[in-house]
Formats: sequence, structure tokens, C-alpha cells
Amino acid sequence: MKQLITASAVLALVIVLCAVAFADNHASMDTPMIAKVGDQAPGFTLMDATGTKHSLSDFKGKFVVLEWINFGCPFVKKHYESGNMQKLQKTFTGKEVVWLSICSSAPGKQGYFEGDALTKAIAGNKHKGTAYLVDADGSVGRMYNAKTTPNMYVVNPDGLLVYAGAIDDNPSPKPEVIASSMNYVSAALDQAMAGKAVKVSATQPYGCSVKYAKK
Repeated sequence: MKQLITASAVLALVIVLCAVAFADNHASMDTPMIAKVGDQAPGFTLMDATGTKHSLSDFKGKFVVLEWINFGCPFVKKHYESGNMQKLQKTFTGKEVVWLSICSSAPGKQGYFEGDALTKAIAGNKHKGTAYLVDADGSVGRMYNAKTTPNMYVVNPDGLLVYAGAIDDNPSPKPEVIASSMNYVSAALDQAMAGKAVKVSATQPYGCSVKYAKK
């Protein structure tokens, strides 16, 4: 009888351990990859304003800038109305850098556009990036832990995230401070493209909070 009880207890313990292991494994499969400087940038596929799909993997072998955007945000306006963001976009796309602007604003929230309104917003802001991508459910934004607009990321040709954070070192919404600000994105690209280590690889982003859909 004692041996029977012991055997039953061992069997029960094995069943519990197996269940825990299965649960842990299942949870790890369901947990999305979170972007981290020095690691592989999480892959994604999003559609642009014309309905064309773009995947991060399409640009393997190239430098890629990810820019979280919301045209209604004063901090985004700082860089677009001054022409600073478009200047950066034009400069680096001219050097074969891919520039993807991503909007994670949920439908009905600031920064969300669709159809003709989206096309007009892109044209009206004279966007010069490679593509403007729509992340309405916020899945890609959350995967990159994008907190503000703008929030900037640089991915190198090996797919490694080499910079994440603010566009520059001046959190003021006033465009007149741009000229005297240190632009982290430009510095990161210049250094990485020259085969050097990025000196400042992570900073605290500033701007408006990303207008995510409620979970």
C-alpha cells in the first residue's frame, strides 16, 4: 500500500512538472520578440498608403531607419514643419539607407489617417522617406517598445539594432533649437556606415505618447 502511494505521488509530480514545462514553452512561443539594442531587430510586415506590403526582411543588407510618426504631434511638427526630418530622409535615402516611417496610432486617435486623407497628409508634410507604414493595431510599435513620436531606430545591414531612442538631445517642441541640437540618428548612421561602433546607442525618446489601441 505504501509503495502504491509513493508511486502515485511520483506520477503526480511528473505530471505537474510536464504541465509546467509545457506552459512555459507555450508562453515563450506566444511572447513576441522585443527590440533590444545589440540584438536582431524584430521582423515585421506592414502596408503603406497604397496598400503595398513592406517587410523588414526585404531590406536585408541595407541600413534601415525606423521612425515612429504622428503628424498631429507638436514634436513631430517641430521636425517636419522646419524641414529637418525631410532633410535627414533625403540625405540618407540618397546614401541608399531605407527610411520607414511607422504610424501606430489607432483608428480614431490623433495621427491616424486612411485613404485619401492619409495620402494628403503624407504629401502635405512633404515626406521624403522610403515608405510610410500603417501599424493601426500597434503590434509592431509594441514589439519595438516605441513610446513617443518621434521614436527612432537604426538597423544595420546584418539586421542588428544599433540605435534606439530620441532623434536628438533637445526635448523642446520649438524648431529653433534644432540647429544647436545633437542629432543622434545622423551620428549613429554616420558612425555605423563608416564601420565604427555607435558611440551613443540608446537614449530616452521624447515627444507625444504613441496613440495605441487599448488592449
